[in-house]
Amino acid sequence: MDTIASLFSFITTPVSWVIVQFHTVYGKIFGPDTGWAWGLSIVSLVILIRICLIPLFVKQIKSTRAMQTLQPEMKKIQERYKNDKQRQSEEMMKLYKETGTNPLSSCLPILAQSPFFFALYHVLNGIATGDTIGVINDSLLASARKAHIFGAPLAAKFKDGSATVQALGATVTDVRVVTAVMIIMMSASQFYTQRQLMTKNVDTTVKTPFMQQQKMLMYVFPVMFAVFGINFPVGVLVYWLTTNVWTMGQQMYVIHNNPTPGSKAQAAYLERLTKHVTSHGKARKRSERTIIKAIVAKGRDRNEFERKFINGLNKAGLAAQADGSVIQSESQAAVQTEDGSTASAAAPKRQQPKRQSKSQRQAGAAAAGSKATGDDPSSEPTSLTKSDEPEDAKPAAPAKKQAAGGTRSKAQSGQRKGPQRPKSPSKK
Repeated sequence: MDTIASLFSFITTPVSWVIVQFHTVYGKIFGPDTGWAWGLSIVSLVILIRICLIPLFVKQIKSTRAMQTLQPEMKKIQERYKNDKQRQSEEMMKLYKETGTNPLSSCLPILAQSPFFFALYHVLNGIATGDTIGVINDSLLASARKAHIFGAPLAAKFKDGSATVQALGATVTDVRVVTAVMIIMMSASQFYTQRQLMTKNVDTTVKTPFMQQQKMLMYVFPVMFAVFGINFPVGVLVYWLTTNVWTMGQQMYVIHNNPTPGSKAQAAYLERLTKHVTSHGKARKRSERTIIKAIVAKGRDRNEFERKFINGLNKAGLAAQADGSVIQSESQAAVQTEDGSTASAAAPKRQQPKRQSKSQRQAGAAAAGSKATGDDPSSEPTSLTKSDEPEDAKPAAPAKKQAAGGTRSKAQSGQRKGPQRPKSPSKK
């Protein structure tokens, strides 16, 4: 065992012990010297580590979203103190402290995986060189050196020469084909994971330098995996390929069920949620109520997709509550009709009157004037029409009957509106 491995024996020993325990289980099924037993032991180690890292992954998501929210404020600080780097750094730290944000939280899962990756690398390197490490004794070492995955030994590398590969019982062609395929798959999964994050789960309403950094990492990380991958043993490539696939699936789940506000993934999620809630008349899952509660709490600060979601519920006769529940709206409650279908109980819209042309309006005004003055033959009886009542019995028409007709009168300039005092009769 080399000096570096001895210094980090506190992590290499637990990792080797976990691999041996999984190998004992899979060895009874596939055989102790098979590549399936040792390969599945490494895969199981990855799954166990990633399950333990789920709380850190959740913290990473919250930190990343908090950093996206702070980008406009950070940009203002950079522009304000662009000539004073020390003051700029102090203001940045003050902003992080006030908001409770830690920029390093987004790197926690990678940092937490690094010790396990280092320990596994030394365990597999010990198998390649024939050295026992951790709890792997001579018998387990001989079994691991016999294990092949698709013809490539666990401890073989892409750059190994023919002598080293033949000592492990394989050929250079098999080793290089298997390692090249695994490196390509590892880099492709990393690229797809980062691209999915950039195209679907980033707030498109804010253009910040953070987005440019993420876009750059989308191309840098796959290249790094490809360059370093040719120096990794096959067992380590199995480890990294498994953890990349796990990360890709985990991120797909998060984007599908808890997307970043303002992203394309949120628009698709709220569209699905609208259909689900309107079909059932309520939010059935706890996660749905949590999302609805957050949207209601924003008030006027909702983005375009969230306002569209609230309007969609209102059109369906539903209303989102502050606790995340959805109830029937009182203003647009649905009523049951005779045939069993539902119809909206809201009042029908008032129709605007049909607009008349100028000639029609003039004709109507003339007709109203003739009615008021008595010229309309249909309004007053003619002299040939006999009245049942004597003329003396008919009440006298009020003096201001004509003024109360359909014609409108405007006050002349200088004349006071309202009833006027009658002028005194002139003396003869």
